[in-house]
Order: sequence, then C-alpha cells, then structure tokens
Amino acid sequence: MYKIKNEREENTILLPATLDAHFPLLKYMFWSKGYCVVPLDESDEFEIKSEGMKYANHDICFPFILMTGQVVRALKTGKYDPKKTFILMPTAGDACRGACYIGLMRRSLMKAGFDDVRVLTINVRHVEDEISLKINSDTAIRGLFGLFYGDILMMLSNQVRPYEVNKGETDALYQKWVEELSQDLRLGRNLTLGKMKKNFERIAESFEKIERDGKERKVVGIVAEFYVKYCALGNWDVIRYLEENGCEAFVNGASWYALYYVDSHKPDKFNLERAGFEVVKKILVHAQETMRSVMKRHGFRTLSAYDVMDRNSRERISHNFLIGDGWLLGAEVVDYIHNGVNKVLCIAPFGCMPNVCEGRGLYPYLKRQFPEASIVAVETDMSGSKLNYYNRIQLLIN
Repeated sequence: MYKIKNEREENTILLPATLDAHFPLLKYMFWSKGYCVVPLDESDEFEIKSEGMKYANHDICFPFILMTGQVVRALKTGKYDPKKTFILMPTAGDACRGACYIGLMRRSLMKAGFDDVRVLTINVRHVEDEISLKINSDTAIRGLFGLFYGDILMMLSNQVRPYEVNKGETDALYQKWVEELSQDLRLGRNLTLGKMKKNFERIAESFEKIERDGKERKVVGIVAEFYVKYCALGNWDVIRYLEENGCEAFVNGASWYALYYVDSHKPDKFNLERAGFEVVKKILVHAQETMRSVMKRHGFRTLSAYDVMDRNSRERISHNFLIGDGWLLGAEVVDYIHNGVNKVLCIAPFGCMPNVCEGRGLYPYLKRQFPEASIVAVETDMSGSKLNYYNRIQLLIN
C-alpha cells in the first residue's frame, strides 16, 4: 500500500466531482495530518470532455471520460506536485465498467505524462486491496455524518430554492451550514447521534423559515445512475434546468444508495464480516429514520424509508439484479409514484450497463403498471445532443 507521509502540505488527494452537495462535507472523512482532500469542481464541460477524450476511449462510460478530463486538467494547472498527489477513485467493484476505473485512470495518467500520480480506491469488495484507502472508526464516523448532513442539506435546498422569494437565500443558507458543520467534521467533535438529531432539527427549522412564494410547481423525481444523479457535470445541470422551467427537482438522498449497497453486498455466509455489515445497516437505518422524521415534521417530503421501499417494490420489480445501482433504480421509480410524484425523469450515462439492463429494460414495464405516471428516460453521452436531451425533458414537464 502507498505510504503517506505525515505532513499535510506534502500530500493531496484529488476527488473527481461526484457528490456535489456532499463532498464539501464528506471530504473531511479522510482529513488528517497525512493529507488534505480536494474535491474537483471545474464545470467547463466542453473543455473537460475534450481533455478526457484524449486519454479515454469513447466507448467507455461517459462518467469516466468526464472524471479523466477533470483530473488531467487539474494536474495540468501545476498546482499539485505529481509525486505528492493521489487520485481517489470510488468504485462499487461490481461487474460493470466502473470496476475498471482504477486501471483505466492509471493508464490515462500515464498517457497524459503524470506517471508519478498514484491512484487510490475505496470499496468493500476487496478490489485491489493494496491501494485501498482503509476505513477506520474515525473515518467511518465522519463519513456517516457527512453523508447524512449532505443528504438533508441537498433535499431541503432542492425543495425550498424553486419557491424562495429572495433569490439566493437558499444557497446562502446551505453554504452557512456547510461552514458550520465542516468545523465539527474536521476536528472530529460533536459526532454523536444525539447531536446529529439536534442539528437535523436546527437545519430543518432554518430552511422552513425561508420565505416562499406559495406557487404550485410541478415536481419531477430524478432517478439515475449514481454519478449522473448527484453530479451537475454528469447530468448536464438538470436541476438548474428544471427550476428555470418552473419545476422542483426531487433528488433522493445518497443514504438510500448506501443502505442498498450495504444490504445487497453483504457476504452470504453468516460470519464476522456479515455481522459487521448488519451493524452498519442498523446504524444507517436509525440515522435515516431520524432524518426523515425531522423533515416530515417540518413539512418537507422524503421517499419511504429504505426497508419500506425495498418491501413495497418487490411486487413490481425483481430484486435479483445487484450490479451497480441495480434494483434501486426501479424501486425509486415505484416509490416516487407511491408518494404522489407522477413525473419521473430517468437519466442514464452512455455505456452504463446496469442502467441498460435494470433501467431502460424496466421503465416501459413500469409505464404500463402505472398509467397515471409519466416516466421519461434520457441519456447523457459524449456525442449526444443537449437539445434532444432537454427536449425530452420538456415532453415530461409540459
């Protein structure tokens, strides 16, 4: 495993954009004396795609092209010493192209002339353990709090911003909370479930106080592969587009995916490792239910709890597909409709095999099952047309 020195200024970990709303907090999961974490946020899509295509085959999935372009452009700025820089590539480790990201990123960096930049990974499938960034109790706790604080801030922001009377107030409040919570995460303080619940209350109360215009807007549920679901670069800024067209974008929290992943990837044998998975699931379920109850009490919406979503979707979809986002894609569509959100936008990046199998193959069936709902599938692609993409969205919201 790579040895990381104990001087923060000596080492940097670059995080390609993925969880836009969460990374400002989740980056402290790995914050230590050894290194600092820098989430990449460049959003010049044309330049990023052009750079990515120099070092990645166009047949690979679209998210990897964007990640490669973003990483290489960051390194070319000269701000980071290649010998003291790491790239963290999260991977599910499943039988999809995402499992190849580690090797592909190494190859891309070599082609770009950054042989000294090393690639780290984080996963629970023991993919290339020798370069895996190990998770200890400290990083796990900070990751848990970063995940749920990111969830509630993202969901509340999306539910308030389209209605705010004073434009910019919601984003300013989001930033205020990020700055406050970052101090606790960086210093590792106030990280108890009791404190989390109190912060949930404070956060929900503050967003509830924002003056809203009271106008009725169409609510569009977003279902997508993980990257394009939470990354504006990957989904072509779909939340902004929907809001500019008089809609509210409803994006479900990342904790549902975390629970799906833990639940569906636990070992089959009843051993110590499986017991660990079960403990993690219980903690996630408890934190999620606390967050949901606080949000509902303050008049905000969420999808059903993970276990309820799991149970209620089984009569409609198969739960045997566990690769990538797997059955969670269909389960979220079903749960949106059960919760009164009858316009669902399903986004898939080009080259994502789980989305083709469990997503595109399933949506026509769900349309027949729920004739009262509108379900529209769109794709982001290296050579795709944004005009066609947005036209498809217009068919959904008009």
